Amino acid sequence: MIWPSRREAEPGDPGQESPRILVHAFDGFLTAGSAPSLAAAQMASGHGTVVHRFDIDDYFDYRARRPLISYRADHYQDYDEPRLEIIMERDSTGTPFLLLAGPEPDYRWERFIDEVEAVVRAHGVELTIGLGAVPMGVPHTRPAVITTHATRPELIDRTNMWTPDLRVPSSMQAVMEYRFGERGLDAVGYVVHVPHYVAQVEFPPAAVALVNAVIDRTGLQLDTDRLRASQDATIADINAQIEEQDSGEVLSGLEQQYDAFARGAAQSLLAEDADIPSGDELADQFERYLARQRKDGDD
Repeated sequence: MIWPSRREAEPGDPGQESPRILVHAFDGFLTAGSAPSLAAAQMASGHGTVVHRFDIDDYFDYRARRPLISYRADHYQDYDEPRLEIIMERDSTGTPFLLLAGPEPDYRWERFIDEVEAVVRAHGVELTIGLGAVPMGVPHTRPAVITTHATRPELIDRTNMWTPDLRVPSSMQAVMEYRFGERGLDAVGYVVHVPHYVAQVEFPPAAVALVNAVIDRTGLQLDTDRLRASQDATIADINAQIEEQDSGEVLSGLEQQYDAFARGAAQSLLAEDADIPSGDELADQFERYLARQRKDGDD
């Protein structure tokens, strides 16, 4: 994700007024459909003020991620330098909030959390909001489902459609929320469910759902027009591919499963294998769609 330029905070800068909210969205583990990164990019104005810059060398695995750089005839240029920064942004009414976005730290998680905590306390942040996305057996033709979690039950602001008890691999979002809860800081997380057949490409509808969750929670006035335009184009493209390649049986099965779950007639979106279209079935039907998306991204 290429981020707009920012300016550094200076002593006496009006951007130093204390925000109530910090939103964080990392590019790493919980990033199905690139939804958190798309949501963060939508919230970034390009005119925000850097209030804290992390030393990326402490946290980034260059050999695992290999940032891109361009080679032009006889020299290198346009290095995609990885950055982790906390930016003071403002909504359309001028209300300030903090935005932390970039690569999920590969190393020194506890030190990173300590750094974020110091900024939260220094700016009097009242609530930290984490954004994530996971691939699930859901159809793109139904409203996006969001699972909400928090450091205190009183912070849960919506009813979870899916309430599993699972042991899962940890993420920075999860560990930060956990540590903040231990330290008496309020934190919530919103994880959107992304159709697993589009989890490897950008899926703007999931990003719209995450931004709307932040809006509903905080009252911030955040524009989603650009994401909604991308959402409409993406859905139209997926539908065109389905009409061209598929009789609709697999998608229909996902829709029936989702509807049964929403009615309480099914126990989980991770039902028995016989009831869920396999990844191979879905991959076969969306192969050309995904191939074209990846090609467009390479171009």
